[in-house]
Amino acid sequence: MVYDGDQTKRKITAREVAANMANQATTATESSVTVDVRRIETEDTLELRHSVLWPTKPLSYVRLPEDDLGYHFGAFLPRCSKPIAVISLFLEAIPMTYGASEPASHPVAVRFRKFACHPNFQGRGIGTKLLRHVMTECTKLGATVMWCDARVSTCDWYRRRGMEGFGVPFYKGSVEYTRMKMDVSRCGSGVIQQDDILL
Repeated sequence: MVYDGDQTKRKITAREVAANMANQATTATESSVTVDVRRIETEDTLELRHSVLWPTKPLSYVRLPEDDLGYHFGAFLPRCSKPIAVISLFLEAIPMTYGASEPASHPVAVRFRKFACHPNFQGRGIGTKLLRHVMTECTKLGATVMWCDARVSTCDWYRRRGMEGFGVPFYKGSVEYTRMKMDVSRCGSGVIQQDDILL
């Protein structure tokens, strides 16, 4: 028997102990990574977009026709000139789902695309920090909604960060996607805190 947080006796299983240790290790790793998030040029995103998202395609495949209209951001380690994670924002209306009624007014929305983190730095909170940063950038662009086409394999990651799915799954080539969105209207006010994003 051990005491839990409220000083009542109960049996704690080995699984709970292991989970607590894993959570503490994750938190320590994430908090120990210092990154600088800043605006970058389209060209600075291409290497990671290509190597992480579509390595079997030509580099031209990851360049978007609308890149010149986008807002591109990178996460950098101290004293590094290349980003270790990238994301691109575009002012783009949220798509209507089939059968949905037309809303009285369309919220201003930002779509993020080509979100990629170098494999050596995944699982260390860097993608979360970059996503949190662009939530605030979305509000600076006047948006209340942020959305994306997410690979189905990443949906749980996005859900833990406050996003929700909408619409029906679809394919890009052989990769299954679904759409996800988040209300970012509270971000600019500082109402959303780090603890609101479940890691």
